[in-house]
Amino acid sequence: MTLESPDSARRRLLLHDERSSRRRYERIRGNSSTMRSSMGPGCDRHGKVAMVTLTSILRTRYALDEHGRMRSTREPEPAPAPLFTLLRSASSCAWAVRADVPREPAAELDRLAGEEPPIQDPLAGPLHADRYLSLVGGGIGSGPTFTFPARIEAAADVTCVDSLQMLERHFRGWTAAEIPGRSPILAVMDGGYPISVCFCARLSETAAEAAVETAAAFRGRGFAARVTAAWAVAIRASGRTPLYSTSWTNAPSRGVARKLGLVHYCSDWGLVGNLRLRSG
Repeated sequence: MTLESPDSARRRLLLHDERSSRRRYERIRGNSSTMRSSMGPGCDRHGKVAMVTLTSILRTRYALDEHGRMRSTREPEPAPAPLFTLLRSASSCAWAVRADVPREPAAELDRLAGEEPPIQDPLAGPLHADRYLSLVGGGIGSGPTFTFPARIEAAADVTCVDSLQMLERHFRGWTAAEIPGRSPILAVMDGGYPISVCFCARLSETAAEAAVETAAAFRGRGFAARVTAAWAVAIRASGRTPLYSTSWTNAPSRGVARKLGLVHYCSDWGLVGNLRLRSG
């Protein structure tokens, strides 16, 4: 996931499963019988294999309406959802459209997304990237989403944070009201105060996505990987799948993923910002 402050974590832009011998897709469309998913590994609180799907990642990141359209991000202080988001793994694709996109361009986004093949190159853009942009505008955001390996080595000297006062020395922008929705909040401590924290950027019944921040004076010492590993262990203990996502341009965050041996699960591509419909 992302090396970012609590403020940026709040602002940023993640059914039923069936298998098919053909190329598989996922589609977020309420109770549509066309929804398909591929599965990836996690571990539940008993150490058994738990499954994550592209659908569950979307539902962890966004609040969806009854039609499967995105209303907002899924976090204590919701932010606007992207105009369009597309997830692609090696075996399937999933997507969702923001609720305020009018019916005709939304239907065209759906149609085009249904033609997207699963990825072979994680860095490759979508087949219809230019068409998506022409339909609704916005800025492009993209990056990888990772799952954690079956075995996670977590440091013992990590503390669970449950009060605003502990955070205020090195981390500004937090509110007491958001702490329950960001928990578990794990921290590496120095002098009795957190200096590196990992918490839930997004949280659902089945999965959680990490956000991690290290105070400026303490960066470059490996604390981000250490605290993220502890957070992932805590998430698994709750019966959820821990996820970690970032942007392709965030080298420090991708470095944390490499250090932890995280497994690339899917690539994210989306359009964020204000809706700009084409004229004519």
